Amino acid sequence: MATYIVFTRESTQDQGELDIYQSKVGETFKGHPVKILAAYGPQQILEGDAPQGVVIVEFPSTAAARAWYDSPAYQEVAQHRFKGARYRAVLVEGL
Repeated sequence: MATYIVFTRESTQDQGELDIYQSKVGETFKGHPVKILAAYGPQQILEGDAPQGVVIVEFPSTAAARAWYDSPAYQEVAQHRFKGARYRAVLVEGL
């Protein structure tokens, strides 16, 4: 069953760290069955506060999503995201 990881950037602390993250994160997808569905596109806020940005990625299964997220390659690059901004990341299974 399809599984999605939804990232919402709540606030930016260090744009330089985010720039490093953005330049390296694409490489971490190699060898993983991922489809990027949305990445920082225009938003229409229906309820609540607007995040600075939203990214939605699709994987064929929860195991595939975790294999990418937990991989040493992604975790190394993610350190720049952690330093650069406050995010929420949610893994959600599809129907």
